[in-house]
Amino acid sequence: MAFLSGLSAFPITPSNRDGRVDNVALRRLIARLGTAQVDSIGLLGSTGTYMYLSREERRRTLAETLDETAGRMPVLVGVGGLRTDEAVGLAQDAKALGAAAGLLAAASYTPLTDDEVFEHFSTVARESGLPIVVYDNPGTTHFHFSPPLVSRLAKVAGIVAIKNPTDKGDAIKSHLADQRRTVPEGFSIGYSGDWNAAEAMIAGADTWYSVLAGILPEVCVKIVTAAQQGDAAEARRIDATLAPLWSLFKEFSSLRVVYALAELLDICRADPPRPILPLPSAAKRQIAAALERLPSDVKR
Repeated sequence: MAFLSGLSAFPITPSNRDGRVDNVALRRLIARLGTAQVDSIGLLGSTGTYMYLSREERRRTLAETLDETAGRMPVLVGVGGLRTDEAVGLAQDAKALGAAAGLLAAASYTPLTDDEVFEHFSTVARESGLPIVVYDNPGTTHFHFSPPLVSRLAKVAGIVAIKNPTDKGDAIKSHLADQRRTVPEGFSIGYSGDWNAAEAMIAGADTWYSVLAGILPEVCVKIVTAAQQGDAAEARRIDATLAPLWSLFKEFSSLRVVYALAELLDICRADPPRPILPLPSAAKRQIAAALERLPSDVKR
């Protein structure tokens, strides 16, 4: 079995405008993921607004989460930083606290070359000792991991998985097959981009790295279970019920929508860190209407 598999749920990190994490709200979110029995928690990813939090707040968030999970679920934690030494320190923090792996993106103000990214990732893996998941997020970082670079990184000791984007649903099957041929056996291949993730799991991906699962985990667990059991029709049927949310994700961004969902579901009230603004009332009404149209078993 791959190091990471199944459903990895990515919750928001509820905090105030100054980046002070709301531990009570965080524990409430994590408890929902435990009840739904997700396969892992993706803490402090893009949905967890890791780049907006200080090193100390990241440590506090991870410590609270690990205390809440008590070893029941692996925790994958974002360790990205603009400088290599910063990312090494964050990964060392994560390892010392007990995280299962670190999620590392190629974040940079200056565009990076493949060789620079290779050295960055290799150094973080080597100097931290924490298993590293490659985070290919070109929509945010403007850097795309080429097949040759993925192949090189997958052979580095301590780099164990990749989180791929899913821009084109009809290309996932061939992308997955091509990537499998270039990475070692046991290297976990997963996908984000929730509206295409059902197709990724049907195609045989190891992991769905899910934004929606961080707030509505149970329906996402059902999709993954159906796909893993070979019931593509059921996975697609359930996924189709989420079409209203996928449309809103595309229109407003998944980050903004899940903040609104957390409030509408009365889980917690939190605003994204500035300069990101909460959605206006009209948009929240659209999200509330979409939520109302979902089947009752989806809204848990």
